[in-house]
Amino acid sequence: MAFQVSPGVLVKEIDLTNIVPAVSTSIGAMAGNFSKGPVGVVTAISSEQELAANFGTPDSDNFETWFTAANFLQYGNALRVVRAEMAGMKNAAVGTAVLIKNDEDYEDNYFNNGAGAASQGEWVAKSPGLEGNSLGVSVCANATGFEETFSGNAGTVGVTTGTPAAGATVVGIDNGGGSAGDGGAKFNVGDIVHFQEADGTEYEITLIQSDNIHIRQLDNPNGGGLKSALTAATNVRRRWKFYDQVDAAPGTSTFGESKNITNDEIHVVVYDTTGEISGSKYGTAGGRTGSVLEIFSFVSQASDARTAQGGTNYYVNVVNNGSQYVRWTDHDASLTDAGESTTAAIAGSSATYASTAGKAGIITLTLSGGVQTTNNPAKPSVGELDTAYQFFADSATVDINLVMAGECPTGGSNGTAHATNVIDLCEARKDCVAFISPRREDVVSVTSAITQTSNVKAFFDGLSSSSYAVFDSGYKYIYDRYNDVFRYVPLNGDIAGVCANTDQVADAWFSPAGLNRGQIRGAVKLAFNPNKAQRDILYPARINPVISEAGQGTFLFGDKTALARPSAFDRINVRRLFLVLEKAIANAAKFQLFEFNDDFTRAQFKNLIEPFLRDVQGRRGITDFKVICDETNNTGEVIDRNEFIGDIYIKPARSINFITLNFIAVRTGVEFSEIAG
Repeated sequence: MAFQVSPGVLVKEIDLTNIVPAVSTSIGAMAGNFSKGPVGVVTAISSEQELAANFGTPDSDNFETWFTAANFLQYGNALRVVRAEMAGMKNAAVGTAVLIKNDEDYEDNYFNNGAGAASQGEWVAKSPGLEGNSLGVSVCANATGFEETFSGNAGTVGVTTGTPAAGATVVGIDNGGGSAGDGGAKFNVGDIVHFQEADGTEYEITLIQSDNIHIRQLDNPNGGGLKSALTAATNVRRRWKFYDQVDAAPGTSTFGESKNITNDEIHVVVYDTTGEISGSKYGTAGGRTGSVLEIFSFVSQASDARTAQGGTNYYVNVVNNGSQYVRWTDHDASLTDAGESTTAAIAGSSATYASTAGKAGIITLTLSGGVQTTNNPAKPSVGELDTAYQFFADSATVDINLVMAGECPTGGSNGTAHATNVIDLCEARKDCVAFISPRREDVVSVTSAITQTSNVKAFFDGLSSSSYAVFDSGYKYIYDRYNDVFRYVPLNGDIAGVCANTDQVADAWFSPAGLNRGQIRGAVKLAFNPNKAQRDILYPARINPVISEAGQGTFLFGDKTALARPSAFDRINVRRLFLVLEKAIANAAKFQLFEFNDDFTRAQFKNLIEPFLRDVQGRRGITDFKVICDETNNTGEVIDRNEFIGDIYIKPARSINFITLNFIAVRTGVEFSEIAG
């Protein structure tokens, strides 16, 4: 209390306006096999487009996992994804392929000549997998590399004596002094050449053999060679392969001028060498070999280079920060003083960044050695999947609510082991629910519905009782627009999705099943569509059927958890109600920590919790409640142990699972009051 030495008014504030904060209910979680993206790190995804951009599109090995995630995103916009690390996984590199899992792994071990960096060469693919094998990096390090003109036999390089005919794809080149075998020494494969033809026709060099360059016409869907015959001593203009992607040749940056250095600028282009990434296939008639993916122009070799806006312009930083495809791991030996402070320039004398790279200042490198996995089939093992899901284990740092198991591995006990691991994760966290589909082999390509029923029941009978898990009956048939095929994919992404959608249209304590909130999107058909008799077998076995009915669509037709004993917690809506209440009230209770356990604090706690519960009651989540937090449960012994106890009694609202309609015929003249009361 402030000390007053004379009469006056002391103004103080006491804040009793605290409320129970809202908590998340709709965040999905998924781990598994993806074709690209960071490994072993939780990544937030909000849409299918973002999923494809970060983790690649589906393929024959991962489509079940991929579409589980994508199907969830049809209903909700908050998904956390972990890409599993698999045996033999490697990032493609200019040198030795290596596994660089994610940003942290790169920063710790490979950036700025970290451990092993030199052996990876100048560039490495940003993520492990096969995509990196299609990547190339081309650097234009000076103005000569950007563009150069050779003036016939009288100059340095020109067309040799003779007359290459129209249509020719091989042009002889003389290197000034007429020495044999060195005519192509000034050129690179991929260079764009122009033979001073009046119409400006350009050609790409596809091969260099001694005194001959092999060419093909650009911008001509029919391909072909020379558009017209050439005469001896014809001038040749050679340009960098990507000269038309930037405004001008590299030179001296504004930063360089301020530091008394010259020729510090370079252009860096990341391109697709095979067409697998861009869809523009290698060597297509009329097209350039290699489609541009990214351009980093007028970046500097100086490590302290800045843009006019004050941001970094050091090529290493610019590429690392901006590229979706590659990371820098080492300087090319041809780049003079690359990444080094130029002490001579600082001292007052000029310094020049020069390049002797390749032909005329061009550095062209391709990446290789990328491996998705050495597993056969190319899928994560149960252990690898479990390791990936463990990145969701810490509830204090990772907020999730709906955990999808994705594809349950086939064969033996693998599916059971994986499902058990996911359930155990949710049981340990106590704040989320696992969603499990049967194994593919249980329902897909099984012609007998009776066999499907027994397969599904047998699989789930092998899983433990838990109110933190939800089982569904199978797979749906969807169109894969990325590969133009139809595929069967597990339904657990959809079931988690309808829960997320229920949160949006109602509340987490409403049942996600039925015609109102249980509609399954994008289903062409079901692998297993259980009838009433089959549902009578599945439902007592804790399995929620997904069914299709004419005129009604496809929908979830059950709301059970995997709890085997009779309990309020054997219903999804009740389990999720308590998850909301427990999480929200626990967060609010943190504000009582380190306060005194006295009447004031206990009354403050009740005044905080009871309005929240009345709100939930008004929104039909509970029918009644009672909060006890007084000397009856906070006894002297409790207080002396530095503990605080609040007992919260909840009567949860129950969903309707069974409807009985009694139709009664009565005689004419009988009053309804006589028989119905």
